[in-house]
Amino acid sequence: MAKLSITVNKTRCIGSGDCVETAPTVFQLGADGKSEVVNATGAGDAIIISAARSCPVKAITVVDEDAGVQLFPPPKK
Repeated sequence: MAKLSITVNKTRCIGSGDCVETAPTVFQLGADGKSEVVNATGAGDAIIISAARSCPVKAITVVDEDAGVQLFPPPKK
């Protein structure tokens, strides 16, 4: 398991809850109705990336801190 940095862009988030459904031990909806990270190590890397992919507005960014690589969304070339 890589050391992941997970951030939610609160401005972009629409509170769909798809990430919470996919990784409930990592994400939850806050009092503002928007997603927030509650436990960055609460699931395996594949589940966290799947949760980020499930976001309909791509509000979640996942970075592998050890490798210094953005895993999702893929960096633009």
